[in-house]
Parts: sequence; structure tokens; C-alpha cells
Amino acid sequence: MVILKKPDEIAKARASNRIVAEALSVLREKVKPGVTTLELDRIAEGIAHKRGARPAFKGYRGYPFALCASVNEEVVHGMPSKRVLVEGDIIGLDFGVYHQGFCGDSAITLPVGRVGEKAARLMEVTERSLYVAIEQALPGKRLGDISAAVQTTAEEAGYSVVRDFVGHGIGRDMHEDPQIPNFGKKGRGIELKAGMILAIEPMVNEGGYKVKILADGWTAVTQDGSLSAHFEHSVAITENGPEILSRLS
Repeated sequence: MVILKKPDEIAKARASNRIVAEALSVLREKVKPGVTTLELDRIAEGIAHKRGARPAFKGYRGYPFALCASVNEEVVHGMPSKRVLVEGDIIGLDFGVYHQGFCGDSAITLPVGRVGEKAARLMEVTERSLYVAIEQALPGKRLGDISAAVQTTAEEAGYSVVRDFVGHGIGRDMHEDPQIPNFGKKGRGIELKAGMILAIEPMVNEGGYKVKILADGWTAVTQDGSLSAHFEHSVAITENGPEILSRLS
């Protein structure tokens, strides 16, 4: 069941997402060669606590960290560790918090130092696919319009979209209806309505779309070992158009 949010609830979701945006902004400056993913996790969790929020991922189905940190061929749900980032890596950072009863959720993929042209282009196209999809988050549109926007943008650039993981509704719970695949057809799916909050999150692979889960039970990697990028925003659908909740300005 899709839950429509009232203006006061959207305000609370906005406040929660602002904490997420602040954390990701700080992490953007911290990502560099020599840093470990565990250090990044501790920074993110510290910001959440400082703002009176609770990390949304920590403890979710037993996940032991506040942050998901996915490096290179890791698609999503990479577990922070003592792994040291090196020049040329790319890293996807996915972070969420609960604050005032509402969840905020966002993700970015960042270069570690200077990266190659292929990695830079993959990140650019993936981020662009997110914003093209957000443009479709309008009352009267269909869910498939969002999905098709991601797929078309990625595939026209020669990439593939991950099919095993999807975006989702978000609010008092981190994962609410509807599910938002990154592939689909325009005009299909449920009608979008004002009051929906959607976590739209393209996951785009340089090679094939297939993934596999590592032995830790969480980390998803590309089956062919190709690079993957991930971007996400929590977006409120309003009568005045989409409002990106998970950014600082």
C-alpha cells in the first residue's frame, strides 16, 4: 500500500534527509587515497548522533554498520572494513537515518583521487540518469516513466541497469511501497500522486547487469567484475513538481 504524506510529514522527512545530505557532504571531502571505509562509517555515524538521529541501516536485518561503502565492482551494500582506498578507485556511499519518526536515504558515488575516463563517464551517466528520472516524478505520471528514464539514459550510453535491486517508497519505514525498478516502460505502473516520497536510486554497471552476493551475505558485486555506480535521492512528489529532500540546498 502506498502511503501519501501530509505536509507536516514531508517537513519531517525533509529534516531527516537534510542530516543525510550533511553527512554525505562531509564524506565527499573525506574520501581520498589512504582512508579506510571503516573510518568513513564512523564519521557518518558520528554526524547522525550529533544531530540527534539514529543510523537507519545499522541493525537492519542484522547489518552491523551505519554506512554502505561499495568500491569499484561492488554495486551496493558494501560493508565498511579496514580496506584502504587507493588512487583511481570509485566508491558508492549509501547512508540513511531516522529522525523525528521519518527516514532519510541518499547515495553518491565518488572518485578516489584522480580516476580514469571510463570511471568518470560511468559516474556522470549514472548521476544524470537519476536527475532525468526525478524530472518524471510528477502527479499524473506513471511509475514506469521514472523507470524508463533511468534505463534509457544508461543504455543509450552503453551501460546496463541492475535488475536485482530497486528504489522504493520511503517515510516512517525505510522501505515502503512502491518498488521502483530502474528498468521499465513509459506509461506503465501505478499513477504518481502528490504526497508520495520516493527513493529513486539508479545502479548502473559498466558491463552486464547481473550481480552476485559475496560470502558476507551483504555485498553485491557485478558478476563480470565491471565497475558499478550508484546515486540516490529521496524525492517528494508535490503539485509544484518534484522536491529533492536529500540535498543541502
